[in-house]
Amino acid sequence: MKKLLIASTSTIHGTGYLEYLLPTLTVFFADVKKLLFIPYARPSGISYDAYTKIAQKAFAKIHIEVVGIHEFDNPKEAVLNAEAIFTGGGNTFELVYQLYKNDVLATLKQVLENGTKYLGTSAGSNICGVSMKNTNDMPIVYPPSFTTLGLLPFNINAHYLDPLKNSKHMGETRETRIKEFHVFNETAVLGLREGSWLEVLGDSITLKGTETGRLFEKDKIAKELELGLLIIK
Repeated sequence: MKKLLIASTSTIHGTGYLEYLLPTLTVFFADVKKLLFIPYARPSGISYDAYTKIAQKAFAKIHIEVVGIHEFDNPKEAVLNAEAIFTGGGNTFELVYQLYKNDVLATLKQVLENGTKYLGTSAGSNICGVSMKNTNDMPIVYPPSFTTLGLLPFNINAHYLDPLKNSKHMGETRETRIKEFHVFNETAVLGLREGSWLEVLGDSITLKGTETGRLFEKDKIAKELELGLLIIK
């Protein structure tokens, strides 16, 4: 049975890294002593070691040891043997590129479908959808495919932003870009706002946190999803 937490972001305004999620993580990872961290997205191009240290500092607060996947000679074995897995945010293109390069995407999908607990934030959440096509990130590298884990029946648009009232910005809104996606694609897209996350237990998907979600389906009016059970047909 899938056991996933899929969060829009690792850090909300005015708090430290994963701080707003720690009460939830304490319960979710209650039986976990060591967690495998996938730092491939590495924000701002920091080293894998530096990024892993950030995760280690956060999880130390709830007494969980963190080890980076890059520390293993065989990353596939590391995924297969992990008690739990966390994929952090950064650039989704680089993350997906490295998952394919290290041949761990299929293995990651396998263990997560079999019940290994998983936390994803930002880019680590984007890869839980059918594809990574709704990332906001710049294409700094070219992955061999946009197909990702397919653990959800829709795509994630992390850090979803609503248009600012009275803004003079003339560029496309997030909603406009998602509508452009639907010109060529059928997959539904969930706009996940900051401070909210999905809890996935088997086939049950629950929207939690502080903000509603915004669901976009092809040729339909976008709708707000209140906190609670989320059902996608």
